[in-house]
Amino acid sequence: MNKDAIIALFFTICCIILIFIPTGFESSQSENSYLEKAEVLSVDNNGMEHRQIVYTGTQDVEIKLESGPHKGTTALVVNPLSGKMEYDEIYKPGDHILVEYKLHEGKINLAYTRGYYRLNHQLLLVALFAVLLFSVAGITGLKALLSFCFAGLMIWKVLIPLFMKDVAPIPVSLAVTAALTGSVSFLVGGWTRKGLTCFLGAFSGLIVTWLLARIFLSGFHLNGAVRPYTENLFYTGYAHLDFNGIFLSGIFLACSGAVMDLAMDIAASIAEVKHKKNDITTKELFFSGMAVGRSVVGTMTTTLLLAYSGGYMALLMNFMGLGYPLKQIFNINFVAAEVLNTMVGSFGLVTVAPLTAAIGALLYSQKFSSDTAEQ
Repeated sequence: MNKDAIIALFFTICCIILIFIPTGFESSQSENSYLEKAEVLSVDNNGMEHRQIVYTGTQDVEIKLESGPHKGTTALVVNPLSGKMEYDEIYKPGDHILVEYKLHEGKINLAYTRGYYRLNHQLLLVALFAVLLFSVAGITGLKALLSFCFAGLMIWKVLIPLFMKDVAPIPVSLAVTAALTGSVSFLVGGWTRKGLTCFLGAFSGLIVTWLLARIFLSGFHLNGAVRPYTENLFYTGYAHLDFNGIFLSGIFLACSGAVMDLAMDIAASIAEVKHKKNDITTKELFFSGMAVGRSVVGTMTTTLLLAYSGGYMALLMNFMGLGYPLKQIFNINFVAAEVLNTMVGSFGLVTVAPLTAAIGALLYSQKFSSDTAEQ
């Protein structure tokens, strides 16, 4: 078994272990409750009140369960409406929804709607993505998909539970980000100098990002509560958490993907140059890596800006509609948080180019080894 296969097997085993590791918060879920797919048979809208463009009150929904131990059972389900369009959904006969319910004396009791049933379309989309990735990139695509799964499991099974248990967020985030960077670097780049160059360059850039975010946080007068849903945690018994640390962790975690992308581009280019010209000097390797870095870094910084601003399009439209001047917009705390996120992330992205080029030039230098450039 070669080194690449061993690495793939290692991360596969890690994924399997993570799947079965409990988060420690399973007991927080409703006891003796069921969450199943159901078809809407009929609706009663008499309990709904129409207020301008939103609805409040309740919608009574008759459903027929399509999965679970009570498949085929019909029941009346309550669809509570809060008057917020981003949360509320109005159902009609024939819709497929997710229903949460409990049993009382063998009959369905306390049943509520939990949104349209979207899981089948999500699974289909994931399957199509996996097929496309394999078709385009072959075995490397499968390795990338494995690193994708590993990243999702690490965030859900390690990072978030440790945050919730009030473990120091910065060390936890650095450790998790290092693991994610390692999975991408060594699964895609292999256990080679290319993989090592990508890992060291990307992680160095992330350290720079974290340091800058820590330095500028006090000047921006921001705290972790500026993030959406943070206030909900205050009211559910988690006000003691280090939200500033979690906020900082989110900044360098958010830009880690772009940083790893750039680091792999530079590492791969240095590996290719060394492979084509084995007698190239360390200085020439560095400038070759920097030439690629200059070309990529301009587009990647714009990518960060578009990624962060895309989720706030409706908010920006509101600001324009209300006639807010730019000075006022940029001074709003959650807008300032995104400015900090974007600029610090971009700063880390730019610094990763010379760092990766320098590390790659040293690792591929003839002084290190006389073996082939791909090792």
